[in-house]
Amino acid sequence: MIFKIAAIGIIVSVLNQVLIRSGREEQATMTTLAGLIVVLMMIISGISTLFSTIKSVFGL
Repeated sequence: MIFKIAAIGIIVSVLNQVLIRSGREEQATMTTLAGLIVVLMMIISGISTLFSTIKSVFGL
């Protein structure tokens, strides 16, 4: 998961720089927000899986 998050961060960073240099600051901001949302969804999914596993291990 860490490598996936890092890869998304690198891609978003590159896209952000390309968009800023081409004068599209608004699209760069939207790209950054979209990347953040994707990462947050991945983290939430991972936490949900973790809690499900803990519930099954302890029989809750």
